[in-house]
Amino acid sequence: YQRRVHGKKRKFVADGVFYAELNEFLTRELSEDGYSGVEVRVTPQRTEIIIRATRTKEVLGDKGRRIRELTSVVQKRFNFPEGGVELYAERVANRGLSAIAQAESLRFKLLGGLAVRRACYGVLRFVMDNQAKGCEIIVSGKLRAQRAKSMKFKDGYMIKSGRPSEMFVDKATRHVFMRQGVLGLQISIML
Repeated sequence: YQRRVHGKKRKFVADGVFYAELNEFLTRELSEDGYSGVEVRVTPQRTEIIIRATRTKEVLGDKGRRIRELTSVVQKRFNFPEGGVELYAERVANRGLSAIAQAESLRFKLLGGLAVRRACYGVLRFVMDNQAKGCEIIVSGKLRAQRAKSMKFKDGYMIKSGRPSEMFVDKATRHVFMRQGVLGLQISIML
């Protein structure tokens, strides 16, 4: 019995590690294509990986070439049998409500040299225009001066505690490597 439990535990941990590594790989690969999450579905025949992104055309690539490359990389890395893993790209219906997509968008704005305040208010307004109940952006690190500080920008409602905060709030964290140091971005969007 004990061994069975261990096997189960080990399986859950292995699934979690697989998901985390896959998510990190896709975040790195597809950050410019509006990557906003991945879903893994296991069927008896094969494992289906559904990539959610705002620009699905770029994810698929020329005649589906890029998605085939990603498939073969995932297959080799995680030792799937030939044809045992299938990647699909799914379009995010409303990118204004995806915290990951907005964090990436803010990251590119800051790397492009836009002022922090202006970039954050731009993202904040975009999110609120997309019918979000509320949004909060926290940028911390060296802003302008040598001394690190954090700025908060918020609009609308934001639940912070209890189960509803897990259910209705989409959160994302990203690091921006600026010349003077690393900035941390935290975005919470209440749906």
